[in-house]
Amino acid sequence: MKAIVLKKFGGPDSFELQDVAIPEVGNGELLVRVIATAINPLDYQIRRGDYPEYVPLPAIIGHDVSGVVEKVGYGVTGFQAGDEVFYTPKIFGPKGGSYAQYNVVPEALATRKPANLTHEEAASTTLVGGTAWEALVTRARLHPAESVLIHGGAGGVGSIAIQLAKAMGATVYTTCRGRDQAFVRELGADHTIDFTSQDYIKEIADMTGKKGVNVVFDTIGAMTLSQSPHVLSDAGRVVSIVDLATPQNLVAAWGVNAEYHFVFTRQNRGKLQALKTLLESGRIRPVIGAKFPLARIPEAHTALERGEVNGEPFHGKVVISVS
Repeated sequence: MKAIVLKKFGGPDSFELQDVAIPEVGNGELLVRVIATAINPLDYQIRRGDYPEYVPLPAIIGHDVSGVVEKVGYGVTGFQAGDEVFYTPKIFGPKGGSYAQYNVVPEALATRKPANLTHEEAASTTLVGGTAWEALVTRARLHPAESVLIHGGAGGVGSIAIQLAKAMGATVYTTCRGRDQAFVRELGADHTIDFTSQDYIKEIADMTGKKGVNVVFDTIGAMTLSQSPHVLSDAGRVVSIVDLATPQNLVAAWGVNAEYHFVFTRQNRGKLQALKTLLESGRIRPVIGAKFPLARIPEAHTALERGEVNGEPFHGKVVISVS
């Protein structure tokens, strides 16, 4: 099979298109012909060497799959050859990721693809959708009539998180660039803040009558953790999916009894089944900003890191057509 192999840690030129063996299917596993995959920040973090202890080289990475079951292993009961599925492969798993024509996955991680989506659309939702669900539903326990501030609403995770929060009945505030405000409002954001020209702490105070929001969802990083208590209501919750690049002072969190959660998503069928229902009902829609073929994954990485294709900014996910 054709696969994009990470030969060394470094820039986008660290990948090489190779012919490699199709992985063996074990008990309780599915062999899936990958139709589409997508690029995530986790992918370029791995590529540049952020997690060398977890990724022995050479490696096939990638964390989104939409495709067709080619073969099932012994003991599989829920799928058969020909079924369309979507899922996130086991992160740092031993059988490789989704930058390849075939992938092997435990049955427990796979879900039938939403019938109303193309494979490219389905592949654009798996990791970001699971991450948003873990953050807002499992960790933050966001309730109807509560409010949430989503940092980075125009990004891959943020664009799904806005839609999920609205589907849950929450009031959504989000930070983004001025050029992205119309886009995030189309997704359902109730209030937008241009982080390049506005102080989000002051804006949230003004918009909420100094009551603050119930939840902050951080997809950006920087000093968000230490600043979040200043926009939280009492007993508010902060969920971050970003590495802690520098130590931060959380003393202000005591004043509002803040609760902090740090998420590195673990996929499971339950999350994807719940997302599948929302996707098929139209309450969440995929957002694809750019498309590339498998052989051009290095260019796709560059596009995601720069946030632009051919000099033009885009919204949502970078997807890869595999076969």
